[in-house]
Amino acid sequence: MSQTKALDSLFTELKKTSSDSLKIDVLNAIAEQYENEPAKMMEYSRKALTLSEEKKLKRRMAYSWFNVGTANILQSNYAEALKDFTNTQLLYEELVKAPGKENVLEIKNALAATYGSIGIVCSEQNNYAKALEYYFRALKLYREIKKDDVVVAVYNNIGNLYEIQKEYSKALEYFNKALWIQKKIGDNSAAITITNIGKIYLAKNEDSKAFASFKDAESIFKKHANYRGMAELYNNLGNYYKKRNIPDNAEAYYILALELFQQIGEEYGASASLGYLGSLYAFEGKNKEAIKYLERSSALAEQIGVPEQVKESEKILSEVYEKMGNAPEALKHYKKYSAAKESINDSENIKSMVREEMNYEFERKEALQKTENEKKQLIYKEEAKRHKLQMLFTALFILLLFGIAFLIYNRLQLKKTLTLQRDLAEYEQKALHLQMNPHFVFNCLGSISSFIVQNGKESAIKYLAKFSKLMRLTLEYSKESLIPIDKEIESLQNYLELEQLRFNKIFDFSITKDSAIEDDMALPPLLLQPFVENAIIHGLVPKKGGFIQVDFNIAGEKLICTVTDNGIGINKSKELKENLVTVHKSMALEITRKRLEVIQAVTAKSAKVEINELIGEDGQPSGTKIILHLPIQFSSDQKYD
Repeated sequence: MSQTKALDSLFTELKKTSSDSLKIDVLNAIAEQYENEPAKMMEYSRKALTLSEEKKLKRRMAYSWFNVGTANILQSNYAEALKDFTNTQLLYEELVKAPGKENVLEIKNALAATYGSIGIVCSEQNNYAKALEYYFRALKLYREIKKDDVVVAVYNNIGNLYEIQKEYSKALEYFNKALWIQKKIGDNSAAITITNIGKIYLAKNEDSKAFASFKDAESIFKKHANYRGMAELYNNLGNYYKKRNIPDNAEAYYILALELFQQIGEEYGASASLGYLGSLYAFEGKNKEAIKYLERSSALAEQIGVPEQVKESEKILSEVYEKMGNAPEALKHYKKYSAAKESINDSENIKSMVREEMNYEFERKEALQKTENEKKQLIYKEEAKRHKLQMLFTALFILLLFGIAFLIYNRLQLKKTLTLQRDLAEYEQKALHLQMNPHFVFNCLGSISSFIVQNGKESAIKYLAKFSKLMRLTLEYSKESLIPIDKEIESLQNYLELEQLRFNKIFDFSITKDSAIEDDMALPPLLLQPFVENAIIHGLVPKKGGFIQVDFNIAGEKLICTVTDNGIGINKSKELKENLVTVHKSMALEITRKRLEVIQAVTAKSAKVEINELIGEDGQPSGTKIILHLPIQFSSDQKYD
């Protein structure tokens, strides 16, 4: 009735208004009222889109494309939905860069919602890497505009994706981030997040922590009723007690969950609860009860289109009948199990095809965006040149000498910019390629040869695998200006393991990362490798052993990277290598310093390196500590270059 009244009001408004902008807004509002009827939602969204394109109203075009995409999601047309949201994204990104009279915060909020919708589409097609990428983009904007309630939802989505991929530690990290914000803003839905945290603990076999989380959630649900959330919690408590082999408690909680799901008409949850009960009874050997509940679960799941639940229920039914010696019934249910399994496989194949189509769409969008950026850059350069000429001629008319001075200054600035760009490309390439110096490559190949001669096939294969992986990573990273910190750690890990093999494990190492560092936080590729190499060659090898510690931390607005060794120290190293410093070694530190200067120039934030000799309690050198202070950057930043 409420929807009918709202629609009547909107249709009346549509007939009365003569403003094109208002018509588009009303058409989109009507579309949103038809969320439960996707075909009608698509119809009115398309009408809004046609009118907004005709009148060249960008923001309303973006809004209309978003509703078209939502309608396609509701109709399970995921490839089409992605195209719609891509169009929305491009329009909102243009508006963010040049908002004009538009409200910047509202546009950023709409763009973040678009990124989140693309994440949902990718998640539905099991394209988890892309889903995470777009969730992190959405997260960055929502944090920027301080939408804490939506940040909580995105953190939960990220946690769910990591849970699906069985990356439980990361899932727990993001659920806890969501919970921290919920407690800060007094969000009563924190119980749902706490339930998710309990599920992760249960999956990690930390049962006591899981139970404590479930009980915390239960106390919140009792204060702030949420029947669906409470029912999900009861199912999880049932799973906990089943795992702890306390069937009576498990049964009681499954029944409570089933009653709540039936009370609110939640058939999906009810089907799961029926399945849990049937599985529990089958485990206890209560065959009649098991058959009763499993058949109800399968029938309900088939009715609402959940083949995964049908598969699970029918599989257990077949096993129960087989134990009872009822071969015809066992075969009948096994066939149903096989049909459901085949249906799931078919669905996965369709998802795979859609995923390929979506990946093509991503590549097409990136190519179009690159072309558009190049075109805009050319136009910008032409406009800049024209503006400079106008300024120059105006200045010449006012004062010739001032014009000449301005021209000289302008040329110097241009030269400085071009020099900086040239140095950036030159030093980035030198720095990356010097990581794999010929001396290191030949030593690695020599070690492999030695292992083979000594019949150390396993060692040779292991060494060669690590060496090839490091070479591949180095070549791959040379294409990027920024890489995630996890990739830098992976590269350092491979390099240090190689050097351990090369020097017969005379040293140990450890690499740590602060939990406050986000997954998409980044730094220039292979920046720490020269310092690690110096620590090994000039610190630990002369000492014939030792330890290297590499740490990544956050301090204020800085990323702090530390390389510490307990070698012979700087001064002793200088004495030993006097007159023997190779070209590579002398250039590596200078190139790294230059890279830091370039980072500082590009980000307009300070970047520096400190080199300190460590002194022991006896007053003697006890090693070296290198500290890099870098501005915080994100891997997603380079996508907007």
